[in-house]
Amino acid sequence: MTQINENYLKLKAGYLFPEIGRRVKAYSEANPNQRIIRLGIGDVTLPLAPTIVNAMVDAAKEMGTSSGFHGYGPEQGYSSLLQKIIEHDYTKRGVTLSEDEVFVSDGSKCDCGNIQEIFSLDSKIAVVDPVYPVYVDTNVMAGRTGEVKESGHYANIVYMPATEANSFEPDFPKEKADIIYLCYPNNPTGMVASKARLTEWVNFAKKTGSIILYDSAYEAFIQDPAIPKSIYEIPGAKEVAMEFRSFSKTAGFTGTRCAYLVIPKELKGKTSKGEEVSFNSLWSRRHTTKFNGVSYITQKGAEAVFSPQGQIEIKEQIAYYMENARLIREGLSASGYSVFGGQNAPYIWLKTPRNLKSWEFFDELLNKAQIVGTPGSGFGPAGEGYFRLSAFGKREDVISAIERIQKM
Repeated sequence: MTQINENYLKLKAGYLFPEIGRRVKAYSEANPNQRIIRLGIGDVTLPLAPTIVNAMVDAAKEMGTSSGFHGYGPEQGYSSLLQKIIEHDYTKRGVTLSEDEVFVSDGSKCDCGNIQEIFSLDSKIAVVDPVYPVYVDTNVMAGRTGEVKESGHYANIVYMPATEANSFEPDFPKEKADIIYLCYPNNPTGMVASKARLTEWVNFAKKTGSIILYDSAYEAFIQDPAIPKSIYEIPGAKEVAMEFRSFSKTAGFTGTRCAYLVIPKELKGKTSKGEEVSFNSLWSRRHTTKFNGVSYITQKGAEAVFSPQGQIEIKEQIAYYMENARLIREGLSASGYSVFGGQNAPYIWLKTPRNLKSWEFFDELLNKAQIVGTPGSGFGPAGEGYFRLSAFGKREDVISAIERIQKM
């Protein structure tokens, strides 16, 4: 009989969001007349902006003509989109990139999970705790970790706790880490990193020879102009960091799928013999071998995001979600909850009342108020005792949810 990859057996019971879905389904079937408000998974609710839709419709019509039909496109992305990404997100911030340093993909989740393939299995990773589960789970699947401990920590992973005690600002790894995962604005805590702090991270990576995997999927939600939107705003970052970006939350592409990964050519690793190799060339080989590229229609929609009218429309949507975040944050604070985040990110991180465990509070919120959130423990051991609410709901649902919580 064929053997399985036993690393999958190391994974904890189930991926966080399917478990939430299972519990909600069970409650819904038992209480079919109750209206459930979902503020858990970070999925957008506003429709695609008109300018994006029009661009995709035009692209679809173009595909229906002999002269405009497109078959396989360049795996790395069409030049027209790459140019707009570089101009809007980097050149305007004083960052110089070439087109072959940007890789268009079908989602940052995929990129964050797949990127570990170009690193040695001997590489030790460091993660902020709590953290987006994909960073940890994909390394477990690959065999880069040991078994999960009773504490919820995996052996051979360096955990950097981010709790109220340190203002949700993790300390540097206490032991040598080859790969450091950072996410700002942070998912799940909603916190951001100052330019001074990011400079310290870049200097730390240079000193230790580490690589920073910088997940910047929520940069569009930053309201404070002093907060960097790209790690490449920090001098020297191109030598130690790759950056993940997404259209999912920025422009509502969760159901359309488009993202991009930046890997500067200055970013180098080494072979077992000590020879330097460009991570850019490794990822280019992996990307073009295992991926056929994002559809032409989707990429034309992504291009429209950067048009003047597209920018107006998506900024209106971001403002809508950030107003939701303000309502949740202020509503919870008025009800006596300790609340964090929600000012430069679409996530609100709250301390569970009465020292309840995260899943206990999940069940209480579902059963008493018919509201779905995300248990903090699902993001890591340091998330126990916390809970995440998403601002991606509809305004009327957000208002109703706050009213229900205030009545609890």
